[in-house]
Amino acid sequence: RDGVIYTPELTNCLDGITRKTIFTLAKEHGLTVIEKRITRDEVLIADEAFFTGTAAEVTPIRELDSRPIGAGTRGPITEMLQADYFDVVHGRHEKFSEWVTLVKD
Repeated sequence: RDGVIYTPELTNCLDGITRKTIFTLAKEHGLTVIEKRITRDEVLIADEAFFTGTAAEVTPIRELDSRPIGAGTRGPITEMLQADYFDVVHGRHEKFSEWVTLVKD
């Protein structure tokens, strides 16, 4: 909301590479990342929400308890970060090319 991404503090989540990558990409777009305890009510009134993780990569959260989050679809911030993330991991994001070692067939 308003250029701010709220994410759970590290008491309940892994301080992983995917999470750190998304923080960096968000900041590249001028977004602010705030780590805090997030309540269920805050999730329900969010404009959009997404998970990050090794397996999840960047996955939109469309609903919680059968109630839509935002428009109930992948939001524009999620879409942007998802696209950037895939560009990074596939070696297409020149600025972060040192993060990736490409394996050729």
